[in-house]
Amino acid sequence: MALRFEVLGRFNRARAAQLTLPHFVCQTPLFMPVGTQGTIKGLATDQLEEIGCQIILGNTYHLALRPTSELIDEMGGVHKFMNWPRALLTDSGGFQMVIFPILHCPLII
Repeated sequence: MALRFEVLGRFNRARAAQLTLPHFVCQTPLFMPVGTQGTIKGLATDQLEEIGCQIILGNTYHLALRPTSELIDEMGGVHKFMNWPRALLTDSGGFQMVIFPILHCPLII
């Protein structure tokens, strides 16, 4: 399925749109909770669906570290690991890949 972004309406500088993704069609504006390590703290996925959550934001760097990319593969992918049927958006984790080694490793000269 192709990704699609369609503006449905405008008012001044605001806009309402429809974002078509492989697992779900999202209506914007929307709230996107962060599931850094494949989970939303404090709410189960069925509760997120009940309150109208359309998409969850994840971080590839954190997912690779914990729970690990191997475990996610074994579970059948991020959607199955999280038990989340709707849309997911993950960022690359590029910032974390650059900054965390500097913060967590002593300087070797």
